Amino acid sequence: MSSTTLYLKYRPQKLEELDSEAVRESLKRIVTSGKLPQAFLFAGPKGTGKTSAARIIAKILNCEKGGKQLSEPCGRCSQCISISEDSNLDVVEMDAASHRGIDDVRTLRDAVALAPAKAKNKIYIIDEVHMLTTEAANALLKTLEEPPDHVYFILATTNPEKLIETIRSRTTTLLFRKASPQEIVRSLGRVVKGEKIKVSTEVLALIAKAASGSFRDAVKILEQLLSEKRKLDEETVSDFLFQRKTFDVDSFLLLLAKKETRNAILEIDSAVSSGVSVGNLLMGTLERLRGGLLAVSGVGEETLEGFKKGEIIALIKLFSKTVKELPNAPIEELPLEVAAVEWCEGKVKVSNPLPSQEIGAKIIGEVEQKPEERVAATPQETAVQDMKSSIAPSQPSPSFEGVKEVNDEVWKRILATVKPINTSIEALLRAAKPLSYDGKNLTLGVFYKFHKERLEDFHHRRILEEVASGILGSVTRVTCILTEHPVKKIQQLETPQKKDVVLTEGGDEDIIRVAKEIFGN
Repeated sequence: MSSTTLYLKYRPQKLEELDSEAVRESLKRIVTSGKLPQAFLFAGPKGTGKTSAARIIAKILNCEKGGKQLSEPCGRCSQCISISEDSNLDVVEMDAASHRGIDDVRTLRDAVALAPAKAKNKIYIIDEVHMLTTEAANALLKTLEEPPDHVYFILATTNPEKLIETIRSRTTTLLFRKASPQEIVRSLGRVVKGEKIKVSTEVLALIAKAASGSFRDAVKILEQLLSEKRKLDEETVSDFLFQRKTFDVDSFLLLLAKKETRNAILEIDSAVSSGVSVGNLLMGTLERLRGGLLAVSGVGEETLEGFKKGEIIALIKLFSKTVKELPNAPIEELPLEVAAVEWCEGKVKVSNPLPSQEIGAKIIGEVEQKPEERVAATPQETAVQDMKSSIAPSQPSPSFEGVKEVNDEVWKRILATVKPINTSIEALLRAAKPLSYDGKNLTLGVFYKFHKERLEDFHHRRILEEVASGILGSVTRVTCILTEHPVKKIQQLETPQKKDVVLTEGGDEDIIRVAKEIFGN
């Protein structure tokens, strides 16, 4: 077996060799269109082929035998060979995790202006681009907006949500999803064929299942089996994979579902003794819980047996808190052991999510405390309680459940409900108007930039969304956009010197008061 790792040795060199079917077909369509975008964003988990695809695109752009019509790289010219060997002067690979500062990006910007050394185009492959600092990301944005004709960017990331939206909007995004078992078997098949190894499809399927959607991890497992000279039959490979799997997330969660405290603690101890870090153990568990939460919410198929939706949410919150406690723990596994005990002994509060039509009754005052446990209420909390007590049973609130649009009547009801909770929000909303509502998303047109920024504040938006959800009878997300102020009838004041002095509308005094509260008199 060659000294080169199998993953690098059998890394895809052409589009046709890419094992992710969705990515392979998307890139084929883009390439055959004859015009490649100057900025790509490859987003997806580790080991799914992002860097391999980036290098193939670089070869297509610089292949010496490629004509005006773009196609597969030849793989034999000096450009293709040097890119494969990572020695091409005009294809620059940059790791944003270690070169994340603004000085690094400024150096890149200066280099971008230079002509290619030997190739037709310069290609910059920036891995983990989400790791760039805000200043560096903004500096990169300026280059992406108007790159020279000979420059192409291929950005890669495992966390696209952490990348600033303005960069994402200027790139052509391709999603690299976790590989399916069939795609991994295809990838492994290319390796075993090249190494002239006889192995059944069933064995390759076992390895594929253990790789958790990563092409790279699958090849590493195969390579370890070969280096240890193990038989490649189902029984031997199954035993190897079982020994290798030092922590079974599903088994651990099943113990928590059954509230088996002792066995859950033993499972943690066994994993730690086998060399698994508690941080990795927790992250694996949280990923599995996330899959279960998405499944019960109608997204994805990673169902989680033994837990209701409220229990999954409670466990996610519990383990997220545990992750934060790890750095200061005197014993690494102690916070996780405590969390497992608290869960199994029923000391973790589980709340059942309410149907959307019941949210209105709960939007104000999130947690009811016993009188002896209540601390001094804030003015906002006092207003909330006053509002609750002021609603007489004989005066039921009008129901707007199932409305198709937010008309004047509905909008006035939202304003009236917000006012006793937070008068500042209500005053800000009077400089806004509802533009559209699709049953889930309420878009507001806001007349002033300052008002928009205040309404988008997390605290203010949360209150507004909860009020809107309760009144509209459906979980509602609020989005604010700037819009022109409507033509208004103005009041005039005659003075000896000048007429037509514009004053505010009669209803704008509260807006002025809010501004005074923020900026001072």
